[in-house]
Amino acid sequence: MMPVSLAPYPPQPYLPQLSAGGSNQLCLQPIATRLQRKSAYILASINKTVVVTRERGKNGKLMKALEARGIYSLELPLIEHKLGTDFERLPLLLNENKFHWIAVTSPEAASVFLQGWKTAGHPKVKIAVVGSGTREVFEQAEQNGSLDVCFTPSKANAKCLAEELPRGPSNGETVLYPASIKASNEIESGLTVRGFNVTRLNTYSTDSVKELDRAAVVAAASVPVVTFASPTAVKAWVKLMTGDRGWDGAAACIGSTSAAAARQAGLQRVFYPEDPGLDGWITSIIQALDCMIKK
Repeated sequence: MMPVSLAPYPPQPYLPQLSAGGSNQLCLQPIATRLQRKSAYILASINKTVVVTRERGKNGKLMKALEARGIYSLELPLIEHKLGTDFERLPLLLNENKFHWIAVTSPEAASVFLQGWKTAGHPKVKIAVVGSGTREVFEQAEQNGSLDVCFTPSKANAKCLAEELPRGPSNGETVLYPASIKASNEIESGLTVRGFNVTRLNTYSTDSVKELDRAAVVAAASVPVVTFASPTAVKAWVKLMTGDRGWDGAAACIGSTSAAAARQAGLQRVFYPEDPGLDGWITSIIQALDCMIKK
């Protein structure tokens, strides 16, 4: 069974009060008053809590950024990544071909690409990344100058990358596109129309976690906001929350792809940044929390 981390709420402080007569003697608050304060405190805590659903080990950066803003996190990993059917071909192609571009559209695609690239012996490659999160994965890698990350589109999405990727004067420039099995064909279609010769490799898959802690799922159903970084996470959440759980909260998505999946799944309150990235995602989370507080 997949373990689930529950970020604890901070303990309620005990605040002694002076007696009505103004002496220094402490008096106990009536039990009903203390219970009311405790209930209000717990409600306030829940209203500042979000569920984070990325793969285990991939939620830390978001959780730390939220904590700095006084927002609590309940970690419920709903997805897991596995190597895809084409992964073994990746190092072979890198050794046999010199591609003009490697197009990488997510941090996970970058991490998987680096595995194959190291197996191939660290060949020199020119890389286009979809946004800052994907670029950061390459910047943190030991590369000896062999990774030339030299293009990021004006907006962090596949459509803009396909429309804006620089090309030379002649058709037929080659692009290697290592992708998730579930990724759409937007990249290869958009680049092919522009005259690029695209080779797609399904190097990894994104799957729903099969077993979750039942108590953690029940706890998550009381949290007003859930965060999504992939359509797979959206599907897993909706499947969990169908039936008698009665969840009617808001979704804060990392970008438009996850947001479209959330709306298609029937979620009514969906927030996402126009320019995907951690800062924009956090802004959308805050908007979602505000929406639920005002509900």
